[in-house]
Amino acid sequence: MKGASMEEQLAKGKILPLLLKLAVPATVAQIVNALYSMVDRIYIGHMEGVGTIALTGLGLTLPIILIITAFSYLIGRGGGPLLSIKLGEQDYEAASYLQGNSLSLLLALGVFLTVVFYVFCDPILLLFGTSEAALPYASSYLRIYVLGTVPVMISLGMNSFLNAQGFVTYGTVTVVIGAVLNLILDPIFIYALHMGIAGAAVATVISQSVSALWVLYLLLFSKKMIIRTRLKYMKVSWENTKKICALGVSTFIFLFNDSVVQILINLLLRYWSPDIATGDMYIGCMTIVYSMYQIFFMPLQGVTQGAQPIVGYCFGAKDYKRMRKAINYGRVCSLTCAVLMWAAFMLFPSQVAGLFTTDAELLATCSSSIRIAFCLNFVLGMQMMNQHMFIAMGNAKLSLIFGLMRKIFVLIPLVLVFPVFMGAIGVFLAEPVSNIITVIVTFICFSRYINSLDKAEA
Repeated sequence: MKGASMEEQLAKGKILPLLLKLAVPATVAQIVNALYSMVDRIYIGHMEGVGTIALTGLGLTLPIILIITAFSYLIGRGGGPLLSIKLGEQDYEAASYLQGNSLSLLLALGVFLTVVFYVFCDPILLLFGTSEAALPYASSYLRIYVLGTVPVMISLGMNSFLNAQGFVTYGTVTVVIGAVLNLILDPIFIYALHMGIAGAAVATVISQSVSALWVLYLLLFSKKMIIRTRLKYMKVSWENTKKICALGVSTFIFLFNDSVVQILINLLLRYWSPDIATGDMYIGCMTIVYSMYQIFFMPLQGVTQGAQPIVGYCFGAKDYKRMRKAINYGRVCSLTCAVLMWAAFMLFPSQVAGLFTTDAELLATCSSSIRIAFCLNFVLGMQMMNQHMFIAMGNAKLSLIFGLMRKIFVLIPLVLVFPVFMGAIGVFLAEPVSNIITVIVTFICFSRYINSLDKAEA
C-alpha cells in the first residue's frame, strides 16, 4: 500500500511488512534507549581508581530511576493503546482528549516526584541498602538526575503517542537524539570537566530535555500527526484518567515491581555476603546483569511496540482474524530476538561484562553470575508478546494480573528461598526460574482469551 496513509495501512496493509516497518525502528529506538543508562555505567565503571564502587553507587539509584520510568509508562503505555483503539473506532475527539489528558498528568506527576526524591534522596538511598562507601556516588548522581524528572517523563510518556499513531520512526528519532547527545556529553562532563559521576547525571538530564522538546514539537505543531495536542484537550478528565491508569497499571506494576525486587535483591546480596566490600561487589555485579537485561529486553519491547498499533486498531475495528495474525507474526519475531540474545550472553558473558569494568575480581564474578541469570531466558520472547498484547487490546484486568505475577507472586518467594540453600548465587538463579513459570501460565491464559474473542465473533 505504497502512498497509503498510516490509518489505511493499519486497517488493510499486509501484516508482516507493516509489522516490520513499525517494529524495526521501534527496536532500534529501544536499543538506542538503553544507551542512556548503559553509557553512564560504561564510563563510570572505567573511572580510574573508583570505577567499581562508583558503579555500585549508580546501581543503587536504579530503583528510583525505575519508579520515575514506571510513572511515565503508567500514562504513556496506558493512553497510547487507548488512542490506537479510538483511531480504529474513528473517534478522533476522544483520541484528542486522551492525548491532552496524558500530557497534563505527566507534568503533574513529574513535579511531584521531583520534590519527593530530591528532598529525601539520602534517607531513601540508605533505606535501599547503600553502604557508606557507595552513598556519596549514589547521592551525587541521583540529586541531579531527579531535577530532570519532568523532561524525562515527557520524553518517555508522550513518545508512546507517536508510536500509537503509527509514527514509530519519529519515536525512534526521539530516542536517538537523546542517546547520541548522552554519548557525546558523558565523556565531556565526566572526564574533561572532571565532574565524575555527577557529570553523567548532567549529561543524561540535558539529553532527555532535548528529546522532550522534540516530542512536544511534533505533538503540538506537526501537521503529519493524526492527533495533535491542543490546550483545550489538556483539561484533566477523571473518566479518561481512570481508563489511562487502568490500562497502564500493568506496565507500571511491571516496572515498579522491578524497582521493589531490585531493592530486595540489593538487601539480600548484602545480607548473604561475608562483608560489606563483598556485598558492594555483588551489587556492582548485579548492576551489570541488569544492564544486560536492558539490552535483552530492548528488541523484544521494539517488536511489541511495533505490533501494538496494529493489534489495537484491529481490536477496535473488531477484525479479530487480522489481529490474531499480527500477534502470531509478533511472537515469531520476538522469540527469534530472544533466542539470539540469549545465545550471545551465554557464550560471551566475560566480553559483555568487560564493557562495564576492567576489575578482574568483578569480571570473574560476573561471568558465572550472567550465565546463571540468563540460563532460561530464551522463553521471554513469548512472555513479552502475550503480556503486552493484553494491553494493546485494552484488557486492564488481565494485564494487571500478569504484571503482578512474574515479580510479586513468583520471583519474590524464590529470591527469598533460594539463597537459604545456595547463598548469593541463589539470588541470581531466582529470576530465570520465575520466567519459565510465568511464561507457561501466561501462554495458557492468553490462548484462552483469544479463543473467547473468536467464539464471540462467531
